[in-house]
Amino acid sequence: MDKNSKRREALLYHAKPTPGKIQVVPTKKYATQRDLSLAYSPGVAEPCLEIAKDVNNVYKYTAKGNLVAVITNGTAVLGLGDIGPEASKPVMEGKGLLFKIFADIDVFDIEIDTKNIEEFIQTVKNIAPTFGGINLEDIKAPESFEIERRLVEELNIPVMHDDQHGTAIISAAALINALELADKKPEDVKVVVSGAGSAALACADLYRLLGVKMDNIFMFNSKGLLTQKNTSLSELQQKYAKDMESINLQQALVGADVFIGLSSGNIMSAQMLLGMADNPIVFAMANPTPEIDYNLAIQTRKDIIMATGRSDHPNQVNNVLGFPYIFRGALDVRATKINEAMKMAAVKALASLAKESVPEQVNVAYGATKLVFGREYIIPKPFDPRLISIVAPAVARAAMDSGVAQHPITDWNKYEEELMERLGNDNKMLRMITNKAKMDPKRIVFAEAEHLDVLKAAQIVYEEAIAIPILLGNKEIILELMQELGFDADIEIIDPKEKEEEGRRKRFAEAHWGSRKRRGISLYDAERLMRERNYFAAMMVNVGEADGLVAGHTRSYPTVVKPMLQLIGKAHRASIVATTNLMMSARGPMFFSDTAINIDPTADELAKIALMTAKTARMFGVQPVIAMVSYSNFGSSVDPKATKIRDAVALLHEHHPDLIVDGEIQSDFALNPEMLKEKFPFSKLAGKKVNTLIFPNLDAANITYKLLKELNKVESIGPIMMGMDKPVHIFQLGASVEEMVNMATIAVLDAQEKGKKKK
Repeated sequence: MDKNSKRREALLYHAKPTPGKIQVVPTKKYATQRDLSLAYSPGVAEPCLEIAKDVNNVYKYTAKGNLVAVITNGTAVLGLGDIGPEASKPVMEGKGLLFKIFADIDVFDIEIDTKNIEEFIQTVKNIAPTFGGINLEDIKAPESFEIERRLVEELNIPVMHDDQHGTAIISAAALINALELADKKPEDVKVVVSGAGSAALACADLYRLLGVKMDNIFMFNSKGLLTQKNTSLSELQQKYAKDMESINLQQALVGADVFIGLSSGNIMSAQMLLGMADNPIVFAMANPTPEIDYNLAIQTRKDIIMATGRSDHPNQVNNVLGFPYIFRGALDVRATKINEAMKMAAVKALASLAKESVPEQVNVAYGATKLVFGREYIIPKPFDPRLISIVAPAVARAAMDSGVAQHPITDWNKYEEELMERLGNDNKMLRMITNKAKMDPKRIVFAEAEHLDVLKAAQIVYEEAIAIPILLGNKEIILELMQELGFDADIEIIDPKEKEEEGRRKRFAEAHWGSRKRRGISLYDAERLMRERNYFAAMMVNVGEADGLVAGHTRSYPTVVKPMLQLIGKAHRASIVATTNLMMSARGPMFFSDTAINIDPTADELAKIALMTAKTARMFGVQPVIAMVSYSNFGSSVDPKATKIRDAVALLHEHHPDLIVDGEIQSDFALNPEMLKEKFPFSKLAGKKVNTLIFPNLDAANITYKLLKELNKVESIGPIMMGMDKPVHIFQLGASVEEMVNMATIAVLDAQEKGKKKK
């Protein structure tokens, strides 16, 4: 995508369909006059009076306890500098979005139009009663230090400048583990810090709490080593100034154990790295270009332990590992501040989590067979679902132990369960599977590429490095649309009808005829079919010229399924082909089956669909908990429509006793653990959170998932084909660009999975 196209896409993302990235959503009913009279006058007077009696009741009756202000004056925005409060608003909204999706914290972003420290502080103090916490953001140093110090002292709610402390907390956790792997002690190591801004100073301060000695920290700014002769240093920088003659970075790195980079790209050479001590620890955190290239560093020193700020290398130092969960823990105990004890608790929790066994869904997300604590895994991954239930409680405990908690937690098991419920509608699943696809992109055929939306989807998967698209359709139209979209890429474009494809058509036709000649297909028929893009695409996958395909945007599902079943067929040992939809629901990811193929499956077929869906769920790192749903509950009906579900469950219990599956059961009981446990405590689902529903027929499954998608705006990925020999996935007619991108991502994951089995 050219620069203008990227700019246009970014602007459209922020402008449409509703300007901005966050909104206010009511949490109470408001449909009737009675509801409104409770929400406002006269009912609202009652909580007001209770708060007037005891100000702490504000947490009981309002949203204050889960509301954080993200506040800036726009003086140090990302890499944009002093762009002003209005121009900083998209970034602050983005920070609000991260708070919400990672820790379920609501945010109002506040942009203050002043560079005067006193005015800024007074403004924040004046609005502080609205909020449970204050996240200061993108305020330039040294003003940011004084602003944070004063607000922490003068307010009785948590205040943190994430730019200062976020990187410090995450990198300190990584440093603990890196030192352990290097068999070194904090008090013995020499640390060289490139950068002397707010993040670098916060890092150095926190490392000292770990045991690193002040005398062993050598800090550089753009002018060189901080020395006492430099009179331009701020008060906070002066404490790291050395009483010595200035030396350059290369000289400082001789014998150094640790390099901390918070400056600019490519300032560290291979020669400098060679001068460091054994098992050098290098955190090159400049973004997007680290202080030393990752590949150069690991080639130069085989004993290196390295972290960067980039997601495409091991050990990413990412602030999202910290701030959502630090504020979550602070809010949940109504902490009056975020103190050093709470920051250190977050550090130690992150360091310890990296040593625990990694959930399969994290391995899936990062394309790893098994992530294990070691040089390439010293800090948790941002997609790790355990972060909220590990870091937030650690911070909350530290707040209680250090005497700043006003609402102590007593039932920690219940608290951790509540935290896991806050993970967000998509439970990070979509981000995880996209990340997994990017680890090993595959060649995916887009069979209807001359249609604008299909081509847009292909453009996105190409530019996001999710897949390598192969475009089928009228070449002239495709090229014209590509120019219109700014899709400038060297991509294979094939028109199955063109003369230049005659040889390939003939080869495909002969292969197809060879497999179907005893099933009524003549060579002439096969040659004719190869002019149709869906047949041509299927043969490309069949003969290994592509790894997978997606199709169906402009045709009905049965029309597209037919050639796939004829040309590709079922996987080895698969006696049935079915589909499942991955639904990103409010309770987390759920699988619905069969949504597209089997009209009225038998009990045996339902059992097989359940097994296939369980296997698919595991491919996404989800341990399946399956409800076989019906209008009936455990024998309450003797109608054949209900008894076939019962028979399917019996088959599964007999032949797959370890599978967590039960039924027949009504959907409300399946999805309500309290109701289920009370009425049917004998069920294998009692006490479990159901994440997979197997429906009795196509009507029920298809109608249900489409209703949820349209009425509740639940994101749906699918139908995902199960039981096919090759990665083939078919859109529903008229699928959106986003849905097609998601299906192409699934095709890549499917190809990755099938590729493993061949090895």
